[in-house]
Amino acid sequence: MAYFKHETAIVDEPCIIGEGTKIWHFCHIQKGAKIGDNCIFGQNCNVANDVLIGSNVKVQNNVSIYTGTIIEDDVFLGPSCVLTNVTNPRSQVNRHALYERTLLRRGCTIGANATIVCGVTIGRYAFIAAGAVVTKDVPDYGLVTGVPGRLSGWMSRHGQKLAFDASGIGVCSESGFRYQLRGNVVTCLDLSEEEPLPNELAHGSKAYREFHGKR
Repeated sequence: MAYFKHETAIVDEPCIIGEGTKIWHFCHIQKGAKIGDNCIFGQNCNVANDVLIGSNVKVQNNVSIYTGTIIEDDVFLGPSCVLTNVTNPRSQVNRHALYERTLLRRGCTIGANATIVCGVTIGRYAFIAAGAVVTKDVPDYGLVTGVPGRLSGWMSRHGQKLAFDASGIGVCSESGFRYQLRGNVVTCLDLSEEEPLPNELAHGSKAYREFHGKR
């Protein structure tokens, strides 16, 4: 077996789990799930039938990922965040054939206790703040905060808030990468969104507050 499963975890068959993935205490991976390489599932996580999860996905404690969810590579799901798969659930009405798709695109972050209402797409490297409630699509690099969630800024690939000058150029305070804002679209000028980070930029050396002068 190429992946690690804690003795308290349950993995139903058949499912596909990639090499180097770690499944910790009291997790349940249900039949038909497909999980990529080098993922981590913290304690008490549930992956429902036929969920698709890419590689290098980090799922913190107490997260349930329901049928209809597609998670691309490099996604981070914070502790106790909530995903759903029916907009209008009723106990008396069986909607098992009507599960809605939720797509979490590459590199996005879902903060602790955030709620993602089903049927939305969270863009590449978007950042959903802790406790936010997302009810509509989020663009690439978008920062969403509040209840209901609103687009309140833009985050770099390294999770640093971007400030754009008059020409629409912003520089990440951690990596030095340049980003361009045109209309409501942000792109990185120095590295394709599909390219992995260079090794020298894949390890943090300073906390967020140090970059932004907070105590």
